[in-house]
Amino acid sequence: MKRKHQRILERVFARPVSATIRWADIEALFLALGAEFMEREGSRIEVFLFERVRVFHRLHPSPDTNKGAVASIRKWLEENGVKP
Repeated sequence: MKRKHQRILERVFARPVSATIRWADIEALFLALGAEFMEREGSRIEVFLFERVRVFHRLHPSPDTNKGAVASIRKWLEENGVKP
């Protein structure tokens, strides 16, 4: 994993939960972990990672991910053994 992705992972696991992580950085982290994406209706994106499918909503107009989504992503990564 590149240093950039490691920094994003550290921000996802930071306490308190950050609300300033750009969604594009989250997607880059997923790609580094081997994810595949499929566009869904509206601004939803399907992420296939860890032999599972999760659907996320790309936030707009802000490029930043909200705290609830970051917490959900952190939990999903933890459940699958990914830690900073």
